[in-house]
Amino acid sequence: MHDYRAADLEPRHRALCDLAAKLTAAPATVSQEDVDVLRSHGWSDAAIHDAIQVISYFNYINRVADAVGIEDEPEWGDR
Repeated sequence: MHDYRAADLEPRHRALCDLAAKLTAAPATVSQEDVDVLRSHGWSDAAIHDAIQVISYFNYINRVADAVGIEDEPEWGDR
């Protein structure tokens, strides 16, 4: 599966995926409202902080890999 929106996720996990998608595609638009949504689903401030750190790191490292031309591993196959 390549689109989390088609997955059968719990609402709290879907909210976290929504944040990841927004932070990836339009980071400047992430707001307090997005954090409040996660809090309303039971995510702690520490968990939200950790999620933002991990999402941001993967966005960073993927951009670096793309910029320097790192190819996918052959065993990953076509995606």
